[in-house]
Order: sequence, then C-alpha cells, then structure tokens
Amino acid sequence: MDYVKLGKITAPVGIRGEVRVYPYTDELTRFSEIRSALIGPGSYAVRAVRYQKNMAILKLEGIEDRNAAELLRGKELLLPAEDMWEIPEDTYFVRDLIGMTVLTPEEVVVGELINVIQHPHQDLYEIADAEGHSFLLPAVSEFVLNVDLSARRMTVQLIEGMKDE
Repeated sequence: MDYVKLGKITAPVGIRGEVRVYPYTDELTRFSEIRSALIGPGSYAVRAVRYQKNMAILKLEGIEDRNAAELLRGKELLLPAEDMWEIPEDTYFVRDLIGMTVLTPEEVVVGELINVIQHPHQDLYEIADAEGHSFLLPAVSEFVLNVDLSARRMTVQLIEGMKDE
C-alpha cells in the first residue's frame, strides 16, 4: 500500500495525550479531514483536532496521557494514498515531484529535482545536476513552465546567475 506523509509529531501537548504535529501540507486545516493515520507500527483514530499557530494539535484514540504521547515524538503521520483529498490544478504532492527530470524549454537536461523546501511565501525546488551540484529554483510560474507528472518531467526557465556554472 502507498502512503503519503502528512506531518511529523514534534512533542506532546499538556497531560491528556495530545500531540503537536508539524504539517507537511500547506493547508493546515486538512488535518480536520483525517479520520485515522498510521504512526510508526500502529494506526490511530483521530478523535479531535485543533490548531495552534502553524501546528496541528491532535488527540488520538488510545493515547491518553503525556507519557504515551511522548513515545510518538519524532514519528511521521502517514495516510493511505487512496484516502488523500483532491488537490487544486497546478498543485502537486512533494512525493510526486522528487526525482523528476528538469529540462529547459530547449530540452536541455538541467538535472533532477531532489528536494522541495517549503516556505510561507513560495516553495523552493532543489535541483542537482549530473555532477551533484545543486541550486534552488523558486516554484513560481515565471520559472516553472510545465510539470508533466506522467512523463516525470519539469520544464523550467532559468535566468543568468541562477545556476552557478
């Protein structure tokens, strides 16, 4: 079964077993749509969700105190891919972008997309060339011209100085 990483538990909250989750999604309220999640070797029903700043606070079935919540620290929340919500056009899951071949409009291979760094204003795509050197490309329409998920190709427009030669 294929899973999608939703976030990482960073710490317990209070004494009643709640956990603080750093989200891997740009829409924090998505956690309210989750009924259960896989954490480590176990599956947990989500009993309640609230939000604090840019974090989700979850109350999970079977996690009743701070000690139990502490055991989940550092673990990632996974959701079966078939349970994922629909995403808007021109929006992609990070897992679908990693490993894509990056090309110029002239079909010259720039490299491979190896990481997506998420920032509040815009994501940054880390692209590594054949020699292993990497650079960051802002994930905006001025630079990312086309993303073809089925062909695993991304067409980008580079500007002078963007990629150190």
